[in-house]
Amino acid sequence: MQWIWAALLIVSIIAVVGVTIFYFLQKWAGKKAAQQQEMVETHKQSVSIYVIDKKKDRITNANLPKAMMDQVPRMAKIVKTPLVKAKIGPQIMTLIADAAVFDALPVKKTVTVELAGAYIVSMKGQRTKKEMEDMRKARKGSGSEGGFLSRFRR
Repeated sequence: MQWIWAALLIVSIIAVVGVTIFYFLQKWAGKKAAQQQEMVETHKQSVSIYVIDKKKDRITNANLPKAMMDQVPRMAKIVKTPLVKAKIGPQIMTLIADAAVFDALPVKKTVTVELAGAYIVSMKGQRTKKEMEDMRKARKGSGSEGGFLSRFRR
């Protein structure tokens, strides 16, 4: 009976230590994310691009410059990220997109985006996922059945 209390005490100590470590790691990661977001906000600029292709793939498979690949953390090299192949002026480049922007980017069209280096931060005139789904439904069905535009008719 006494060994049960000892085991319970050891498990509870390990749990408290684990929660404490997790708390401080989360606090550190939050500070680092805030610094990165601040850096992105200072360096972003509005650019018109022609989107050639978009896909989710590993960064190691993308044709990114070696200097950029050296700065990418190990975990980011394993995880699939949203990549956009776009023509910016005369150059064709592979860019990394924000997840929300990636869903809204149209393929084979020219759009105005805000770039911070090779990272697409936002898109001008961006629609939400729900608005895009409503527009698809409105295109598929007739106007009398309902859809995006039927809400505005009276």
